[in-house]
Amino acid sequence: MSAPAPSPLAIVDAEPLPRQAEVLTEAALAFVAELHRRFTPRRDELLARRAQRRTEIARTSTLDFLPETADVRADDSWRVAPCPEALNDRRVEITGPTDRKMTINALNSGAKVWLADFEDASAPTWENVVTGQANLIDAYTRSIDFTDPASGKSYALRPDEELATVVTRPRGWHLNERHLVDADGIQVPGALVDFGLYFFHNAKRLLEMGKGPYFYLPKTESHLEARLWNEVFVFAQDYVGIPQGTIRATVLIETITAAYEMEEILYELRDHASGLNAGRWDYLFSIVKNFRDGGAKFVLPDRNAVTMTAPFMRAYTELLVRTCHKRGAHAIGGMAAFIPSRRDAEVNKVAFEKVRADKDREANDGFDGSWVAHPDLVPIAMESFDKVLGDRPNQKDRLREDVHVEAADLIAIDSLEAKPTYAGLVNAVQVGTRYIEAWLRGMGAVAIFNLMEDAATAEISRSQIWQWINAGVEFENGEKATPALARKVAAEELANIRAEIGEEAFAAGHWQQAHDLLLTVALDEDYADFLTLPAYEQLRG
Repeated sequence: MSAPAPSPLAIVDAEPLPRQAEVLTEAALAFVAELHRRFTPRRDELLARRAQRRTEIARTSTLDFLPETADVRADDSWRVAPCPEALNDRRVEITGPTDRKMTINALNSGAKVWLADFEDASAPTWENVVTGQANLIDAYTRSIDFTDPASGKSYALRPDEELATVVTRPRGWHLNERHLVDADGIQVPGALVDFGLYFFHNAKRLLEMGKGPYFYLPKTESHLEARLWNEVFVFAQDYVGIPQGTIRATVLIETITAAYEMEEILYELRDHASGLNAGRWDYLFSIVKNFRDGGAKFVLPDRNAVTMTAPFMRAYTELLVRTCHKRGAHAIGGMAAFIPSRRDAEVNKVAFEKVRADKDREANDGFDGSWVAHPDLVPIAMESFDKVLGDRPNQKDRLREDVHVEAADLIAIDSLEAKPTYAGLVNAVQVGTRYIEAWLRGMGAVAIFNLMEDAATAEISRSQIWQWINAGVEFENGEKATPALARKVAAEELANIRAEIGEEAFAAGHWQQAHDLLLTVALDEDYADFLTLPAYEQLRG
């Protein structure tokens, strides 16, 4: 007996958008509904499994490579599928949300890849979710342009051969789309909405262009979650009638649990795998979240003191390169988040030197590419990788067999000499407040203190405040991290912002709301798994 037809999905609590009907066609919604019917129950089981695993980490304060998958790691014969030509050279990737101006600028940036982001760089308002999809459709049909209403400057696409290849990042498994529900009122996972709409509208068109539907998979915590994505891919390709293996996925290794399952993640996705990426803030956030009750040895210092040269971060990145190249996959490095200043040449000089050093290190370590957040950084990162790669598209032949990482190396947080500082607390409050305020206005990528910040920034900021308070950290000035001190610093920051931007702009923003939300997720005894879950309840639109 055939499966019942999927229940039609309903759009709820959302004002109709001008181009909504183009994106949310009956056929596209039927596809998303079928994804939801088939895969949401398993998604729910895997989210419950996350909670069970976190309980076990709280009990043991340790992690190890999985004994039950030792045979996958020991089998040297398997490789991921051969790389499609459009993804073979990924030496510089630019990231950013899918608003109209960013879509054009990112495609024109000179980067090899654009990470078109529906996740951490995008606040999931209904408008951002739907118009982002419309913008990508327009980009592929070359019917996209943009005129800045403030400056009058016009933007248009360069010739096709000069455009970046698009790799789209849907939301993580934990986030739902509240505006799309089934007949029982159950919300559809945001991951299936973002993936489903993009894939349905563009998969065949991309194949005609000599490319394909390529994805970044965020917040993955286990190989079982990668297996679920693989099942989604297999079904989706059959549904629209394109060859199996057309989809390619790059998994962000941005959780501490996934760092212990890199090979297994590639194995589960091997017919669709393209590579792994070394995130930074989300990775640190995951360490704090999972080991938050592990005592003093897991206390992180100020976020800016945890560089990629820290021993436990070196272990993570070098293991990632070795794992990827052993299995024929791309290893993609982390973000250069600096935003060039038009007013301060000295700030630019210092920052560009740091970016160059960071990208030189990644290229020399064996990475095949890296991320930047601003078009002005593309040439700097390109130069670093050009020096190492030359005319080669990647360095997957560099196997890094010299790398040997033990399980304990990945969580050797106490190998750092740096300690939390009072200035670090102030910065966490400043950045957290400013980011959350912008997010509540519908902006997911925000320039703060010359850095492009996204939701991962706010996550590490509030997590460190929580951790320092619960660990009873004493700062160098003699003050102890307490809820009262965090509230004092937050109140001072709110007053400083009011003075900085003026009464009118302050009143027009969401500053008090952002202040309150930051303190809620930083001070609550019951630690929220993701800041974006309570924040989404307050996001209008």
